[in-house]
Amino acid sequence: MPAESPPDRNPRVRVEEVRLLSDNWYRLHTTTFEYLGDDGEWSTQSRETYDRGNGATILLYDAQRRTVLLTQQFRYPVYINDHPDGVMLETAAGLLDDDDPETAIRREAIEETGHQVGEVTHVFDVYMSPGSVTERLHFYAAPYDSATRRHAGGGLADEGEHITVVELGIDEALGMIEDGRIQDAKTIMLLQWSVLRGLFAQG
Repeated sequence: MPAESPPDRNPRVRVEEVRLLSDNWYRLHTTTFEYLGDDGEWSTQSRETYDRGNGATILLYDAQRRTVLLTQQFRYPVYINDHPDGVMLETAAGLLDDDDPETAIRREAIEETGHQVGEVTHVFDVYMSPGSVTERLHFYAAPYDSATRRHAGGGLADEGEHITVVELGIDEALGMIEDGRIQDAKTIMLLQWSVLRGLFAQG
């Protein structure tokens, strides 16, 4: 639903004005609306929303070898917010564009990691930053091995992607969450989910 055409599903919300602030890369809007509180009073509020579309992410795992396949790339926003070098370890991810979530994440997996996955498991759908960003992220997991590898990965050069594929043991990856070497929310969520679901053979 575009911000310019807000939904009317909630009778406690009355949108008064939507203004476009930026349409450079994605779309930034400021919206003024009235909200009916539990006390029966209407209050006027204003919020900025950043609309970058929805996305998908996938954890590639090898249950027998107890490994996961992650990507590593420079992220400027974290670099300017106290991350030492801005290089983040993450699960493969990307925007849906015009595709359904599963089609999109299969595309991202082969572009970023070089692996063409078979059956995928849908894990959950999450609003990652609901206070300001409209994006809903679709989470998936799929096994990988030498048979699923098609090329070296690395992303699309014409889109400015410089991605390194990193294979880690699951125990090492969990340790990297604890010591701060993995700080990406979607990656932490999928790694912890994989252990809770018992995806890996006992070491």
